[in-house]
Amino acid sequence: MSTPTNPEEFYKKLKGQLQDTALWPTEYLYKFIVKSDSKKIAEIEAIFDNMGAVINTTPSKNGKYTSVSVNLRMRNPDAVIEKYKEVAIKIEGVISL
Repeated sequence: MSTPTNPEEFYKKLKGQLQDTALWPTEYLYKFIVKSDSKKIAEIEAIFDNMGAVINTTPSKNGKYTSVSVNLRMRNPDAVIEKYKEVAIKIEGVISL
């Protein structure tokens, strides 16, 4: 999901996949990769604050990057995509998986 050439087309395809593979509302697992910067990690955590999310971080082997996993209950595919877009806009250099 990192830097798609046509983001709107990508999100349209993702929405279709989400509609076809889950009964909503459902648990959804977001995965993000950022440079190991406590400010960027805190920004991701703030986006999901007060939503009941379970957030785990794992540094890469050399410590240069950090994986941020966010698991929470989402009401529908549109809500999932909204959060992906919010993270992409607010966090520079984030890679969404």
